[in-house]
Amino acid sequence: MTHSAPRTSPGGPPPATTPRQTPAAADVRLREMRWWDIDPVLELERAVFPDDAWSRGMFWSELAHARGRGATRGYLVAETDGRLLGYAGLAVSGDLADVQTIAVAREQWGTGLGARLLTDLLRHATAAECAEVMLEVRVDNTRAQRLYLRFGFEPVGFRRGYYQPGNVDALVMRLLLRGAPAPAPDSPPAPSSSGFSPVSGPTGQQGPDTHA
Repeated sequence: MTHSAPRTSPGGPPPATTPRQTPAAADVRLREMRWWDIDPVLELERAVFPDDAWSRGMFWSELAHARGRGATRGYLVAETDGRLLGYAGLAVSGDLADVQTIAVAREQWGTGLGARLLTDLLRHATAAECAEVMLEVRVDNTRAQRLYLRFGFEPVGFRRGYYQPGNVDALVMRLLLRGAPAPAPDSPPAPSSSGFSPVSGPTGQQGPDTHA
C-alpha cells in the first residue's frame, strides 16, 4: 500500500494561547491504536496536515495489518482524560522498519510528546528484530529533523518533490538499530505503556507517511 508522501508535524513552540491547559507529561498515556480511535485521529490529522491528510480508508487499511499473526504495522495513540493528543505508526518489512506517521496536537508541541511516541516506535522496531529504521521528513521541518538527529538518525538522501501538492522535497533519514545511541539528555525516553505487540514477518509493502 502506498500513502501520500511522509510528513512530520512541524512542532515548534506551543501557541501563545490554547483553549485547554496543557496536561503534564506524566498524565499522558500511550496505548495501542484501535479502530474506534480513527475518528479522533482523523480530526487531529486534518488539523495538523490540512493539505495532505490521510483518509479514513488509509487508517483502516493500516490497522488491518496491525494485529494477529504476521502483523506488519504498529500504531499507538497518546491520550489524557479520553482526549487524543497524538499518534504514531510503524511498518516492518523483514529487518527494515519505516516510520509511517507521527503527529502531535499543536498545544503539545515542545512538551516532549513527539520524543515519547518515537521512543515507542523504536522499541517496537527493536522487538521485531529490525536492523534499521527509515523515515522521510520535509526539508523545511528543521525542528523534527533535530528530534531525529538526537535519536541517532542520519541523513542519507533526498526525494525531490516528494510532498504534494506543495512539491516540497523530503530528507531521507536512517537509524541503525544495532548499537544505536540513546536520545540526547534533553529528551529522555519515558517508560513504554502502549502495549504494542511485536510485529513479525515480511510484508512486501511499505507505507511511507511520517508526521512527527
